[in-house]
Amino acid sequence: MYRESFREVFDKLQADGVFTRSIPEIENSDLFKLSPFKALTQDQAIAVEDILEGLFEDLESDTNSTIVIQGEPGTGKTVVAIYMLKLLVDIANTVAVEDFDSDTMFSELFIPQNRALLTDLRIGLVVPQQSLRESIRKVFRKTPGLKPSMVLTAFDVGNADEDFDLLIVDEAHRLNQRANQPSGVQNKNFADITKKLFGFDDVAKTQLDWIRAKSKHQIYLLDAEQSVRPADVPPELLGALVNSAKDRHRHYPLATQMRVQAGSDYVAYIRRVLGSPGPWDDPHIPAKEQFEGYDFRMFDSVADMRAEVRRKEEEAGLSRMLAGFAWPWKSKNDKTAYDIEIDGHQFRWNSTQTDWVASRTSLEEVGSIHTVQGYDLNYAGVIIGPDLRYDAKTGRLFVDRASYFDKKGKENNKVLQKKYTDEDLLRFIRNVYAVLLTRGIRGTFVYVCDPALREYLRAFIPADE
Repeated sequence: MYRESFREVFDKLQADGVFTRSIPEIENSDLFKLSPFKALTQDQAIAVEDILEGLFEDLESDTNSTIVIQGEPGTGKTVVAIYMLKLLVDIANTVAVEDFDSDTMFSELFIPQNRALLTDLRIGLVVPQQSLRESIRKVFRKTPGLKPSMVLTAFDVGNADEDFDLLIVDEAHRLNQRANQPSGVQNKNFADITKKLFGFDDVAKTQLDWIRAKSKHQIYLLDAEQSVRPADVPPELLGALVNSAKDRHRHYPLATQMRVQAGSDYVAYIRRVLGSPGPWDDPHIPAKEQFEGYDFRMFDSVADMRAEVRRKEEEAGLSRMLAGFAWPWKSKNDKTAYDIEIDGHQFRWNSTQTDWVASRTSLEEVGSIHTVQGYDLNYAGVIIGPDLRYDAKTGRLFVDRASYFDKKGKENNKVLQKKYTDEDLLRFIRNVYAVLLTRGIRGTFVYVCDPALREYLRAFIPADE
């Protein structure tokens, strides 16, 4: 009855001036999508309950703990991180426990013993990506009990004067190993923090080591297949972290797909299509699948795809163009320049890296991986650039290194004396496109620059008609 009458009640309240925005406008906002008041799925709720029960046991016994939550794109890892932090703050601040609604989810956690354990606990939420970090801070400013200062970079953690009792690390696969940072200041900072924490500048130490050194309890949320740069913590370290958590029964998988309406099968399908090893290995070639109710189409014209994204923006909002980093960012220094030109059609990269999805000019621009990882869109129009190609003779995907312009995405690691081969680069670029192709809630549109790759993908993506 509540669900059936909700929209009628909302419309009346909006007419009375209680709400200034429509339901779609609210649902498309960061404040809604990153809200700690969202209902959890069953597997999210089970994970949160198990994690917090274990955390309280460890707090009571004064035992260190490391927990890993693993999930594919769209399983709500960020929502779980924010929900847990808000729940802990609420438990710590709830005084009249006897008046607490026993029907409320997690009501059994609201007991005086747990409140006492959380008293003066120093908690932080570490978010490696700048854009997502700023969006979460914006939400925390408007959420009772949460403060923007709770949202941290790994550098903030390393430089903190005091240690933390608990650090929740979202998108942990984007933590850095020692590598050339975006600025000389950060390079010095990386070395200084490592020296401060471990006594000398051990280049083998990563930001993962900083987190461990600066906190007694850690909760990591990750998906190793969303690692998109050589500077990211290497997969073998993430694998060891996951295996260690499994051995201690502190590993929690999230399976329910909350973003893509096509379900988790779509995410797995995209990863298979981008990872197909070749036509001679028949068992590994994905069969073409249909995703009923999900608007999944390939366009032969980038102009037609842009027009469709604009139509979807008017219809549903939150529809954007995205692309792999296959063109230089000329407009960063020259605002009149265009960055991307395809068949006579010109585009500019995102004019901001902070909260680009919600920025005023985003509909006119094309977002890169660094502006959308961790975000939801209703419809995504994805340009697969000339950095990813297909060899019809061998049946293999390969990279065109000269067409990949993410400097930090392909540079060798001089500090660790690591050289990244084209095969290494292929893994990162595949991951980039897998992330871009799994942003859309209601649909994903695709335009492919390389003719051979376009023909290959026709076998897996329905054509626009």
